[in-house]
Amino acid sequence: MEENYSVILGPTASGKSSLAMELAAEMRGEIVSADSAQVYKYMDIGTAKPTIKEQANVPHHLIDVVLPSEEFSVFDFQKLSQKVIKDIKKRDNHPIVVGGTGLFIRALTEDFTLVSIPEDKAIRKKYQDMADEKGNHYIHSLLKNRDDNAYNKLHPNDYRRVIRALEVYELSGKSIYELQRRNQFASNITNINFYGLYMDRQRLYTQINNRVDQMIEDGLVTEVSELLKQGISKDCNALKAIGYRQVVMYLENQIDFDEMVRLIKRDTRRYAKRQLTWFRNMDNIKWYNLDNLNINQVKEKIIKQMQENG
Repeated sequence: MEENYSVILGPTASGKSSLAMELAAEMRGEIVSADSAQVYKYMDIGTAKPTIKEQANVPHHLIDVVLPSEEFSVFDFQKLSQKVIKDIKKRDNHPIVVGGTGLFIRALTEDFTLVSIPEDKAIRKKYQDMADEKGNHYIHSLLKNRDDNAYNKLHPNDYRRVIRALEVYELSGKSIYELQRRNQFASNITNINFYGLYMDRQRLYTQINNRVDQMIEDGLVTEVSELLKQGISKDCNALKAIGYRQVVMYLENQIDFDEMVRLIKRDTRRYAKRQLTWFRNMDNIKWYNLDNLNINQVKEKIIKQMQENG
């Protein structure tokens, strides 16, 4: 059976990008990033973006798409990634989707279309102000009598999606989940290959901590400072990303340097835990344990599996 494309997923700092580049080099692959932070220009260090050299060696897509001051929704990703994958296949190359943003991957690979109701800045600001004043749990509680489905599915700290659900309900009177409908692109794809990476939790947490230390050493604080100097608002979605919002707090003297580093590490570990929970609820993933295999061995196993599927 002809393969449509491959998806490599797993928690942050698990080695997804390294595996994707190894595979791409072996099989005329092109990488499609499914990372909600790597779409932003000038945000390189804190997003662990592939280097210029890595991008020169293997074609990458959906990196540096918009300015940090601009919005980039799941709907935007879905539309762009569909087009990119079609273009890659026209070149007779193999699309390799890689990333840790579960909603992006789901939007691309599952049989539904996202809500295309446009954003309303006034409504969004209203709920954002409520969140700032009364906390994330308060705005999450508002969903209970409006969109019970979203209330049960969304975590209070996933405040962006909580606000989006409230916004959609206010504009349409319907649940954001009820408005999903079938998507022709997804329904035509019958052979997506999912490969997942995982490892011992303590080992993963150590790798996360080490990565954060490296980001700090590489100049994350300077990167964020430069964005603010360019006039990028600290309140834009891009600077709410893990790593960036903590540095903003440090630059505003809300926390000291050590606390900034501690919070980045803590919040990244928590994010990795949520990623694994999300991915383990997905079907048809072939998981590889990196406690028993290295990246090269995983690559060889995947290539062998692809050849057997023929």
